[in-house]
Amino acid sequence: MKIIVQKFGGTSVANSKKIRRAAERVIDAIERGYKVVVVASARGKLTDELIADARKLNPNPPAREMDQLLSTGEIQTVALFAMALEHMGHGAISFTGGQIQMVTDNDHSKARIKSIDTMRMREELESGKVVLVAGFQGVDESGNITTLGRGGSDTSAVALAAALEAEECEIYTDVDGIYTTDPRKFKRAVKMEQISYDEMLELASLGAGVMHSRAIEFGKKYNVRIHVRSSSENKNGTLITHEVPQMEEVLVSGATIEKEMAKLSLIGVANKPGNAAKIFAHLAHAKVIVNDIVQTEVSTKKANLSFTTSTSDLAAAKKAIEDIKEEIECENVFVRDDIAEISVVGVGMRSHYGVAEKLFGALSKAKVNIDSITTSEIRISCIVDDHQGEMALEAVCVAFELDKPVAERSK
Repeated sequence: MKIIVQKFGGTSVANSKKIRRAAERVIDAIERGYKVVVVASARGKLTDELIADARKLNPNPPAREMDQLLSTGEIQTVALFAMALEHMGHGAISFTGGQIQMVTDNDHSKARIKSIDTMRMREELESGKVVLVAGFQGVDESGNITTLGRGGSDTSAVALAAALEAEECEIYTDVDGIYTTDPRKFKRAVKMEQISYDEMLELASLGAGVMHSRAIEFGKKYNVRIHVRSSSENKNGTLITHEVPQMEEVLVSGATIEKEMAKLSLIGVANKPGNAAKIFAHLAHAKVIVNDIVQTEVSTKKANLSFTTSTSDLAAAKKAIEDIKEEIECENVFVRDDIAEISVVGVGMRSHYGVAEKLFGALSKAKVNIDSITTSEIRISCIVDDHQGEMALEAVCVAFELDKPVAERSK
């Protein structure tokens, strides 16, 4: 079978008109000879409404019951979608994550996929039906409903494409592809025809909202070709695929700004083996997601260690550090919640010099002060004051010509 997986986000299925338009995308794929599996999110802002309702009744609702509640949004969507397809002349059947045996661990609201049984889906596809699967959800080994967390429907779709060995996973959204940066913050941003898994993984982890990093990880691991497309316009979007030699000709592919971040600096930590392990074990136990880490030795006896996290995890991070502060002989803890992170990403950094010079020069010219710097093989990130964040992003985009198509950029 020639299989394609199509995922539709919440804005793409927000009402009956949009569901019919999404159904037309499915029918188009059928007419091109594909067997189609659809993964859909909850409609519009339904998930936010369910969360608000839950917290009115219980400010700290049990995680298991929240997963039970939130899973209903996607189930509604796929059932309505199936009804639309049937009315349009195409057999369809909808499933929950549990009905297709998408088995996860039992970490409610942040579950990770362990296995998927494709047998029932293949049987329905063979019979000529469109298979619709509620995104964002699975079941643990005890049969409890679990949800996959932020971006979970993307993860569901790419995981299904991998399990079914689909030719492509199309991600339909309210934008027509992946841009060099967020076009709402830099209006001259341009759409990319393709981007590598590694670049997209970096961009997603740095706050680019088009796709979640866990979905990209699945794509890279299982070689799933991902096509990010517009749900309202029938045109090509951006392919996420393995790196090809031409990609290295571009110095920087994209830039991001991430706000709602906090930085915790541990001053005067005892400089001895095991302290860093204790710190991050406590943070992991508190389920704090840590981003960048910088440690500096200030003497043979003392070191400073800082890390960034999201503001939503700040309270848990502060408590975890306070609990261990005396044990690691930390003199002081300094917290900033008024920061933004500006990053540039590109596989071209592996083979070109001068990226750091151009980045820091652009920020200097814009009179943006840098708090700290972290790097990877294909990324440079700078922490700046939050109120200077968007100005810094524009300066960086202009410096690296992210307002031009690849073919027009200076080499």
